[in-house]
Amino acid sequence: MSMLASQETGKEVEWTSEVNYHFRLSSLRDRLLQFYADNPEFVQPSTRMQDVISQVSAGLSDLSISRPVERLSWGIPVPDDPSQTIYVWLDALINYLTKANYPFQIPGQEHGAGWPADVHVIGKDIVRFHCIYWPAFLLALDLPLPKQIMTHAHWTLGREKMSKSTGNVVNPFFALDRFGSDTMRYYLIRDGGVKNDSDYDNGYIIDRYKSLQGSLGNLVTRIVRGKGWNVRRAVEFGRFAEGIEGQRHLKCLENLPSAVDHWMAQLQPGEALKRVLEIVHQTNQYMQHASPWTLGSRTDEHAVPRPKPQPPDLQKLDPIIYLCAESIRICAILLQPVIPGRMKHVLDLMGVNEGKRMFQDAVVGGDTKYGVPMVDVGRGRSGVVFPQLTSEF
Repeated sequence: MSMLASQETGKEVEWTSEVNYHFRLSSLRDRLLQFYADNPEFVQPSTRMQDVISQVSAGLSDLSISRPVERLSWGIPVPDDPSQTIYVWLDALINYLTKANYPFQIPGQEHGAGWPADVHVIGKDIVRFHCIYWPAFLLALDLPLPKQIMTHAHWTLGREKMSKSTGNVVNPFFALDRFGSDTMRYYLIRDGGVKNDSDYDNGYIIDRYKSLQGSLGNLVTRIVRGKGWNVRRAVEFGRFAEGIEGQRHLKCLENLPSAVDHWMAQLQPGEALKRVLEIVHQTNQYMQHASPWTLGSRTDEHAVPRPKPQPPDLQKLDPIIYLCAESIRICAILLQPVIPGRMKHVLDLMGVNEGKRMFQDAVVGGDTKYGVPMVDVGRGRSGVVFPQLTSEF
C-alpha cells in the first residue's frame, strides 16, 4: 500500500479540502521580479537570492491566508467573517509592522521605530515566507520593504537537525550558565554558518575558548605585564620599527578595519572575525620574532660578580611595543561586537579612554593617549583576560 509522506519529516500526510480566503500572490509576480532586479543584494547570501528568483520566475499560486475556525480557533478572526481565522504566517509577518508602530502616523517619526529594517535576519527554512510572501504583502500595501534579508544556515547536533519533537536540542540557558555570554557569542559567530550548517558541540566551545586564551589572552598579558618596557612610553614615542617584518605587519594592521567593514557589510560576521584573529596571530608571531625582552633592562643573573643591569635600547624597544600595543587596541575595538565583556577589560588594561573605543578609532595612530592601565593588571591568575572555564567537559 502506497502513502504520501512529508519531505521534511517523513511522516504520512493526506489530502484535504476546505474553504479559505486567498491573497492574490500571483498578481505580484512581475513586481517582485522587478524589485529583485533593482535590488540584487536583497537576499543574502546570493545563492538564496537566486533560489528566490527561480521560485518566483516559475510562477506563483495565490496564497491561502485563512483557516476554518473549526480547525484554527485560537488565532485572529477574519474581519466580518467569524467562521475563518487568519493564517498564522500572515498574522506573524504583519507583527513586524505592529512593532514598528504601523501605520506610522506620527509626523516626522515615520521611521522612528526602525522601519524599514536595515537587515532582517531569518533562518534558511523560512526564506519563502520572508523573501516572497512578506515582500508581496508590503508591495500590495505600498509600504517600504526591508533593505536586506540575511538568511543564515542551521545549527545541527550530532550532525542531525535540531528538533524539539525528537529532543535533539541544546538548552541555551544552560550553555550561558556554563560558559558565559562572551564565550558563547564568540563560538556562535566563529563557527556559525551563513551558507552551510554547523554542528554544535561543547568540545568545540572549549577548544575555541582555549585557543583565544593562548592567542589574544597571551598577547595582552605579555604586553601589559612585560618587564623591561612601558606601554605609555612606547605610545608617546609614536614610531614603528623600520624592519621588513614590522613594516609588513603594520601594513596588514592598517588594512584590517576596511577588511572588517567589508565583511560586515556583506553580512558575514564570521569572516570579519577571522580577519581580526589573523592579525592577533600575526602580532604574536611578530613579537616572538622581534623578541623585545632582549632589549629591555636586563642583566646576566649567572655572572659573578653580578654586573649592573644594562639600560634598555629604547630606540629599538619602543617601536616594537608600540606596534604590538596598537595591534591589541585596534583588534580589541573591532572585537567588541563579538566579545563585549572581555574586550572592555582588554581596553581597560590598555588604558584606552571609553570615548575612544568606536570603529572610527580603530585606525593606526587613532589614539595617542592610552598606555596607562585603568584596572589592576594583576599577577599570576589574577586579572587574566580569559579566565579558566569553570567546566571543561
